[in-house]
Amino acid sequence: MKLMTKILAVGCFCFISTLTMAQSIGIGIKGGPNFAKLSGSQSLSNTYNNRTGYHFGAYALFKFGKIGIQPEILYSKQGSNYTVSSTNWEANYDYINVPVLFKLYTVAGINIQVGPQLGFASGGQLKSTLNGITTTQGYSQAIKNNDLSLAMGLGWDLPFGLSIDARYNLGLSNNNNAPSTSGEIKNQVIMASVGYRLFKLGN
Repeated sequence: MKLMTKILAVGCFCFISTLTMAQSIGIGIKGGPNFAKLSGSQSLSNTYNNRTGYHFGAYALFKFGKIGIQPEILYSKQGSNYTVSSTNWEANYDYINVPVLFKLYTVAGINIQVGPQLGFASGGQLKSTLNGITTTQGYSQAIKNNDLSLAMGLGWDLPFGLSIDARYNLGLSNNNNAPSTSGEIKNQVIMASVGYRLFKLGN
């Protein structure tokens, strides 16, 4: 928790510094589908399957010529379906994600994106089914509240404020919060987004 607080403090300082130096600032909204799964360590790693969800939220884009910095705040549906020892599990988790993307523009608005993402679990549940009997537990019994990922992707800023991007979020932190389950569990999410810039300041 202390590490997260320090990261947020540094992020706020960088945000304010960036705001004063940017050549242009854009504010917009975005959303799209998620193709998420959990990655387990040891023998569990081969049993996790993708789960389709969605995300939506807002972004700010600070541009410095061919360089852009884009912080976002997104509501994201994630999780996975998997089987362990004849028990079927259905993980459905809600996250508030805060990525900060560094964007390198090439030609015609096409850009390469990379940056850290902080995630905060906000809801969801974990269901287990064995011999036709289903048991449900809250998300906090299964996963930790905080998540750290590395976001990587490609984007295309189109005319009239439209944008599209595809991104892969690679989980870096162990999210396993179940005392009865050993091994690491990390998020892996592929996101496809369509965005629209609401207004822009500067060139």
